[in-house]
Amino acid sequence: MRRTSRRAFTLIELLVVIAIIAILIGLLLPAVQKVREAASRTSCTNNLKQLGLALHAYHDANSKLPPGYTATGAYVDGTNDTTPGWAWGAYILPYLEQSNLFAQYNLTQPVQSSTASQTLVKTFICSSDITPTTAFAVTNVSWATVCLVPPSSYAACCGGGVSTTAATGNGSFYRNSTVRLTDITDGTTNTIFLEERAFANVQSTWVGAINTGYCNQGQYNAAAVPGKIGQGAGDLVLIHAGTNNNTSGRNLDDASSKHTGGGNFLFGDGSVHFLQNAQSGSTTSATLQTMGTIAGGEVPGNIDY
Repeated sequence: MRRTSRRAFTLIELLVVIAIIAILIGLLLPAVQKVREAASRTSCTNNLKQLGLALHAYHDANSKLPPGYTATGAYVDGTNDTTPGWAWGAYILPYLEQSNLFAQYNLTQPVQSSTASQTLVKTFICSSDITPTTAFAVTNVSWATVCLVPPSSYAACCGGGVSTTAATGNGSFYRNSTVRLTDITDGTTNTIFLEERAFANVQSTWVGAINTGYCNQGQYNAAAVPGKIGQGAGDLVLIHAGTNNNTSGRNLDDASSKHTGGGNFLFGDGSVHFLQNAQSGSTTSATLQTMGTIAGGEVPGNIDY
């Protein structure tokens, strides 16, 4: 009897210990997740700061910012007129210690002419985002693969408002743009350069606007429409300012992130701000639109944390 009682007591003790450990894990898990997200958000901020320094270094060397993307032909529809297509991210590679990669590009030829355009660069990836570990396929209107390109968690701002297009932006980057810092009369402190756009929501890149290609919804887009084609090639690399993690629609050309409560934005002065989620038609949405333009003369509000 003593042996039996002793064994039963030991088993009860073990169960109690297991229960206590489970409770402690349950209490600690949110704290661990919070710390992990804080570290990821800091890493994302550092990425954008590096990209900001590279953009300014490019401007110092060329007396202008890099183009949103380059196209030699006349504008047609923003999808079938983007050749060669090389975008802002490709142009700043030498200032991101990626000169060897940049040397493999021929900027007079289409992006898809070089397999080097498939190379991933970690600076363009937010660790909170869900991205592939290899280049992804950009597809045409028939869902056939046009070429493979590296994923990106960031896109350049072509302007403010839903009416703004990648071809005729009122922001810092658009089709064949040559914006100088002196052109930004709204002030670089108030003007968005880059925005987070989670690849998990929208399959975008930094290398170029692929001619005949489309910017498609991501695998984890909450409002994804099965089988629905995306938006024009220019949207692969560009985005307007208007909403942030909007809960309505697929939001292919809006800011989004996998951070809680908002997303990181790079401004023209090189600063990075974590801006609140902004829904369509809200006060914060209107403020974001003013921050997207370079010479609108608006007085933006304060929506950062």
